[in-house]
This record gives sequence, structure tokens and C-alpha cells, in this order.
Amino acid sequence: MNFQGLTKVETPTFYLDVAFKRGKTRADIARQKTGMRDPLRKSKEIEQARVEAVKDYLVGAFDAIVQKFPRYDQLPEFYKELMSITLDVGELRVSLSRVAWASEKIKEFWRRYRAQIQRAPEAKLVNKPRKEFYGRIASVVNQLKHPCVVIDESRKIMKGYPHIKTEMRSVAIVGFPNVGKTTLLYNLTGSKPEIGAYAFTTKSINVGYLMQGDEKVQLIDTPGALNRVDKMNDIEKQAHLIMKLVAEKFVYVYDLTEPYPLKLQRELYESLKKFKKDILVYVSKADIIDASLIKKFSQEHKVISDPQILKNLI
Repeated sequence: MNFQGLTKVETPTFYLDVAFKRGKTRADIARQKTGMRDPLRKSKEIEQARVEAVKDYLVGAFDAIVQKFPRYDQLPEFYKELMSITLDVGELRVSLSRVAWASEKIKEFWRRYRAQIQRAPEAKLVNKPRKEFYGRIASVVNQLKHPCVVIDESRKIMKGYPHIKTEMRSVAIVGFPNVGKTTLLYNLTGSKPEIGAYAFTTKSINVGYLMQGDEKVQLIDTPGALNRVDKMNDIEKQAHLIMKLVAEKFVYVYDLTEPYPLKLQRELYESLKKFKKDILVYVSKADIIDASLIKKFSQEHKVISDPQILKNLI
């Protein structure tokens, strides 16, 4: 699932300014087109064009906001939990409902004041319902100041979510940063993810795909963390949920050159057992490690050091 299509949510002032400009433009066009000699009918045509343009823009903008956000109850469990730990789902849903409400109120006012414009008995009275329409919709839209902030902040967070195909068979590559997970992902899949500019950092969840016969397998490069969930950063929380809800097995990467002490690497490995999933142990950087060290480590784990052998076991 990909949230990159979520577009920026502007302020109420922005939407009103654009709407009123659209209304003026539509009124100017109507004024130039009409060849009517009857001042009353001409005024009605102009003002009806104006209020319709305002309505069309605001309703279109607000409906687009609501429709582009996925329905929470229809999301895969992974994304439901991810939203729950990274943003206030309740406040987001209330904010989206307020935007939907505003759209309906604008349509309601448009129908009411369009009828009043049509019933105006003389030209000088046509502007009155249009001005009242502007006032009423401005009052409605200005109530969206906080909802717009909530929705846009949620959008920013959701655009940072990893693009995970939750319906696909998935394997998580787990280990501390800088132990060789990204290189392993590339060797297995040919995918070349972005590598962090600084050592010991992970900027994102990296994903690649491996063909096993006719089946496509999703490989997910996930940073390991020994922190409790409530102490994890956003990337670590995403990784935790992937291991809990998405991956069917793990590839745990040990680095015997010890960018992280082997004791910590063992602790992280042991922490994975709580997920009750199969774990394949891979030793990275085998080409620069003394073979005797790998042999000794093999007494502790059934070790794989060749990516091609690992590929056949995934």
C-alpha cells in the first residue's frame, strides 16, 4: 500500500481565496457572454454562475481530501496498527468527518441561495443572497482550521510509511544497522535501496522482491532494536510491526567484524524468538572474515554465509 498520493491540505483561508477568485472569473465570463437586455435576468445569470463556481471548487477540494484518505476500517492490520502508534486515529477520523460535513453544508447553502437569487424581484436585490451565501460558507470553512492542520500532519506521517504488500509472502531481513542487511538485500534481489549517509543509521524500510519459481517473495530490510516498543523511533516501530504482522520468517544478519558487540547482536537474535517464527542465520562480510572465526561461530548457529544458498532456503 502506498500513501504517496496524499496531497497537501491547505488552510481555510487558502480555499476561500481560491474559491472567491474562481467565482469572480466565472461571473466575468458570464457577464461577457450574456446578450440579455433584461437587467434582472442578466444579474441572476451572473450571480448564479458565481456561486456555482465557488461551490464547485470547495466541494471538489473537500471531497478530494476525504476520498484520498484510506478508510481506516478497510486497511490491512499492519497499517491499522502503524497508524495507531504514529498518529491520533480518532482525531484524524473526526477531522475528516468535519471536512465531509463542510462539503455537505456548502451544497445545502448553494441550493438555498441559488433559489433566492432566482426569486429576486429586482436586479438590485440579486447581490443580497449571493453575499449571504459567501458569509455562510466562509463561516463553515473557517471552522476547518484545526481539522486541516490535523489532516495535513497525518498526511506527512503517512507519506513516510513503507510501501509494504501485506498480501504477499514476506521475509524480514533483521539485524543492527551497518551489519550488511542492505547489501544482502541487493545480492538477493538486485534492488539497490538508498543507503544512509551516516554509519549506524537507517533512514527507511527497504524492500526488494525475489522470484522463487512462480512465486514472488517480498524481502524487507528492517532495523533491529532492543528498545521496548514505547521507546522505539518511528522506523523501529515500523520494523517491529513488519516482524509481528507481515513477515512469515526472518533472516537474521550477524556481522562478526562487530560494528556492534557480538553480545548485543546475540541479544537481538534472542529477542526475535518471541515472534515464534523461523529464523535463518546469515553471516555477512564472509570474504573479509577469517574462515576459522566463521567455523567457530557455526558451533553456536547453523550458519549461512553464501547469498545464493540463502536464496534457496527463503
